[in-house]
Amino acid sequence: MKRKEPPRSDNMRAEYTFDYTKAVRGKYYRRLFKEGANVAVLDPDVANAFRDSASVNAALRSLLEVSEATRRLTTRSKRGSKKRVAA
Repeated sequence: MKRKEPPRSDNMRAEYTFDYTKAVRGKYYRRLFKEGANVAVLDPDVANAFRDSASVNAALRSLLEVSEATRRLTTRSKRGSKKRVAA
């Protein structure tokens, strides 16, 4: 028994056929996982402050540098403190 063709919509041309029987779920998952696809979504007010992704990266790198510099200034010495002995 032949399958009935789905009714054609006026929006699509006849040459656009989608054969989902050949579809593979997660085909590019391993490549995406290996390359590392991290996505950060910015709030609109923050996104308006930057021209492009390069300027966002530059701002975040400078923030990391400042935080590293201040962390070095505020961390305690790792040497053991000497206990004072009452004489």
